[in-house]
This record gives sequence, C-alpha cells and structure tokens, in this order.
Amino acid sequence: MIQIDHTVISLDVFEKYFQCELSKCKGACCVYGDSGAPIELNEITSIQKSFELIKPFLPEKSLETIRINDFYYVDSDGDTVTQLNDNKECVFTFFEDGIAYCAIEKAYFTNKIEIRKPISCFLYPIRLTKYSSFIAVNYHPWNICKFAVENGEKNGIRIFEMCKDALCQYFGEEWYQKVLEASLYLEKNK
Repeated sequence: MIQIDHTVISLDVFEKYFQCELSKCKGACCVYGDSGAPIELNEITSIQKSFELIKPFLPEKSLETIRINDFYYVDSDGDTVTQLNDNKECVFTFFEDGIAYCAIEKAYFTNKIEIRKPISCFLYPIRLTKYSSFIAVNYHPWNICKFAVENGEKNGIRIFEMCKDALCQYFGEEWYQKVLEASLYLEKNK
C-alpha cells in the first residue's frame, strides 16, 4: 500500500496491467453484476439536471424502467446505485453493433453536459472505499475483464495509467503527479 495525501493505494493499481478492449468484452461491465453502478449524490443531481439531454440516447425499455423506478436505488448493501433493466444492464446502457455503451457519456460528448458518467464507471477497474480519515484506492478484478488484463499486459498499460483521466477528475492533477512519482519509486526499488 502507498499513502498519498488522504488516499491509500493498493500496490495492484501500480503493478497490474489493464486496458479496456470493448471489441472483445462488448461492454459487459454495463450489463453484469449484483446491482447497478455505485453513484454519488452529486452525480444524481448532475444526471437529474441533464436528463433531457441524456434521454434521447436511452432505449425505450430504460425510459420505462426510469419512469416506474427512477434511475437509482439503494441496494441490499446500502449503496446508492444506478437502476437496472430486469436485473441486467444499467438503465443508462444502450447498444450499438452488439456493444454496450453509456448514454450519459454519449450525452457528455454530444451535448457537453457536466457529468461524463458515474465516477465508479469511469474509474473502473479501480474501486474507491471511503473511510473516516482516508479513501482506499483498490483494484477490483472481474473475470469479464480478462481481455482488458491481456490487452494491458500486451501494451504495457498499468491500471493507474489506464485510469489517468478518471483519477485526475476525482483527485486532481497534483495528486496524480504524486502517483507517477510513487510509480517511479516502486520501479526503481523492485
């Protein structure tokens, strides 16, 4: 574990490789899982504010689910998560050529809304756990991401490198610079 400011980062984030490859996984992380994607309260507000710009990218099934159940709920673990269609894909999922994509992200790039997607999705395969005095930054291995692991190994892309934009968005550029310095230190002291 490496401590940087108010975070404690698992060594896996520095040492393991990962690079998404949608052509192989087909966006499975948007479809499978025990519940929806974790979503923060400020993200709920941003989605509500931008919903009319997200709506055109949503399939009818998702619009119906959202009409009946809203776009988020509290799951059995007490986490606020995105709603699911029939306990399967996230309500913000749409499909093109058999690949699952995020309607929030589509609206972000099309209409320049303020939220790109829930940070839990943007950061994946990193998961954050908030404690009273620090945030744990951990790698969440998932068998549906085996192609991403292989692709990352082939291209030499470590988890923190793949997640750079999301990490910078959440923690800031200065924090990410410290991550790079920690990575160099770890490499030098292997």
